[in-house]
Amino acid sequence: MQDKVTDKIEKEAESLGDVITESTVWEKFVDFLEFRLIDFSYDTGENAYDVVLKVKYVLLVILVIAATTYLLRWVKYLITKNMPKQDKAKFTTVFSFVRWIIYLIVMLVVFDSIGINVTAIFAASAALLIGVGLALQTLFQDIISGIFILMDQSVHVGDIIEIEGKVGRVEEIKLRTTRAVTIDNKVLVIPNHLYLTNSLYNWTQNGSTTRESVNVGVAYGSDVQLVKKLLIQAASTHPDVLSSPGPLVVFTDFGESSLDFKIIFTLNDSFKAQFPKSDIRFEIDKLFRENNVSIPFPQRDIHIKSKE
Repeated sequence: MQDKVTDKIEKEAESLGDVITESTVWEKFVDFLEFRLIDFSYDTGENAYDVVLKVKYVLLVILVIAATTYLLRWVKYLITKNMPKQDKAKFTTVFSFVRWIIYLIVMLVVFDSIGINVTAIFAASAALLIGVGLALQTLFQDIISGIFILMDQSVHVGDIIEIEGKVGRVEEIKLRTTRAVTIDNKVLVIPNHLYLTNSLYNWTQNGSTTRESVNVGVAYGSDVQLVKKLLIQAASTHPDVLSSPGPLVVFTDFGESSLDFKIIFTLNDSFKAQFPKSDIRFEIDKLFRENNVSIPFPQRDIHIKSKE
């Protein structure tokens, strides 16, 4: 009984397949898939090669790209699910570059599987690829440098950096460029390859506090202990100067026309250090005037000898 039912189902399935095959709609659909969008030959003789692009190949490529995109999103979600926010941003930047490499590999595999000679295409376009590679050399340098920055964590968002004499607070690190904002609220776009070819000063890598200083000279004969006291007073009374570690005075040199001092103090925000330093200079000038401490300026004595 069971064998009869099975035979009956198989016969009905075969008859249904024959109906689908003989259907005009199915034949049109198959013809549509076999339609050749591109059909040409290049080279002659034994090296002749036919290039055929059918509709079904295009649909296959679209399907593979869609599947690859979904798979990459799923992998990215699994990896970054439990990552901290800052690490997630770094991984996303690197992943965006790796994603295009994966797309390229998948496309090459698909082209080879559908019969397109990828090697021949590369050989034919070798000169063009060399030119493109030379033109994009700096771009690739920026991308590789961006990956190094993200991996070794030499620069973080929020760091205050100095490169080529320009200072800015890092706002965003991308794969090709780093965006920083200067004290004048101007956006500084730094190509990442400059980190490899120039010296980078990270003001805040050891912490948010930095040591700043103001130089001043006083006239010879001044009471150096009084000068030291006034300099410490000028720095310690400023609200932005940290009390620990406290201000420190260094007697730097006996100058040509002055006794040179340096007042060293600690700030919590070095990005705006020029404003506290300006205030301290105002206070130093005020205290020196009140205590009769003079700030000299260079003088030269010129002796003119006349010939009799």
